[in-house]
Amino acid sequence: MAKFDTNVRDSQGTHVEPIDVKDFDLDAYADYESQLLESNKAFASQDHGLLVYRRVRADGVFYDKCKDYRESLRLQLGALKLSMQYKADIANFLEPWYGIGYIAAAFGADYHWQEGQAPSVEPKFSCAEDILNADVKPIADTDIGKHILEMEEYFLEQTKGKIPMSFCDIQAPLNMMSYLLPITDLFMEVYDDPDSVAQVANLTADLLIEFLKKQQALIGDCLASPGHGFASSRAFTGAGMSDDNSIMLNPEDYAELFQPSDEKIGAAFGGTVYHSCGTWENKIDLVKGFAHLKTVDGAFSIETDPSPNNPEVFAEAFAGTGVVVNARAVGSANDAFDAFSRLWTPNQKLIAVTYCKDPAEQEKLYRRLHEMAK
Repeated sequence: MAKFDTNVRDSQGTHVEPIDVKDFDLDAYADYESQLLESNKAFASQDHGLLVYRRVRADGVFYDKCKDYRESLRLQLGALKLSMQYKADIANFLEPWYGIGYIAAAFGADYHWQEGQAPSVEPKFSCAEDILNADVKPIADTDIGKHILEMEEYFLEQTKGKIPMSFCDIQAPLNMMSYLLPITDLFMEVYDDPDSVAQVANLTADLLIEFLKKQQALIGDCLASPGHGFASSRAFTGAGMSDDNSIMLNPEDYAELFQPSDEKIGAAFGGTVYHSCGTWENKIDLVKGFAHLKTVDGAFSIETDPSPNNPEVFAEAFAGTGVVVNARAVGSANDAFDAFSRLWTPNQKLIAVTYCKDPAEQEKLYRRLHEMAK
């Protein structure tokens, strides 16, 4: 019986061999991506349909290897080359991933590095009011922000602007606040000082929008959206926000204090795009109420997440809405198909994100999914 493997560092990761850019065929990958863009554009313009995406997530890129963006690029190029062996409708993309603590840097924090781990930050405040009274500077002026922008410049220079690339990992305001306040203190502040919490959420949103607009100007036509854990394409829009802590607040508090800031970010980049790990079925009505909602993401197999979502619940909730369900299912072709078939209805807009280990198995699943969607 399939189960979540706690011995694996990254359940969605794939081992790849790093490749120097001089040994990577940029033109071949650009041609590969261009062949997929028309179907991506058609999908983006329709209110239903199905695409298949085989994510190749190189081990190390989202851990300590991000510290050296040259090594990160080598690993990511290895992932791009490997991804071409798997039958899919959406090309993989480069990501300037350098942790998720950039908002803390705006308030004077810096990264802590533990061997083999992603960088972390220590929350330095004890209440929301202290954050509002603190000195703050633009993310782009911090060491972490500068590193991210330098990483993007390096990726663009090395790949000659021929490869799609996303923003850095976008965190929703609630997630960002948890890097400034210990999470238990943050949840107490929701009840003790909700007005200040809402103001901080808006402040972090403004800082993030400013930083993302700098990235947008830099990346230009290479920009693949929504980014990070979402199937992303130059044909898609939206800011893909990780909002994992949202499942721990009741919908009323979230809607009042954080939803306006989420929507503000979404409006600035062509759509609100929501992700949470774990089971977020009881937040569906809240999320469906977000203005500018383009895409939602969830895990739908036990090998993806120890607490996956119920496919039938999401199928019923999002059918006919035109909202893309970016559905991740690690596992065999049969297990993944079971999850996707339970998600699918003829008026659903579904991206089936697969992790088949073998290209032949991937092609079998790919054809089976498109046959289902005819």
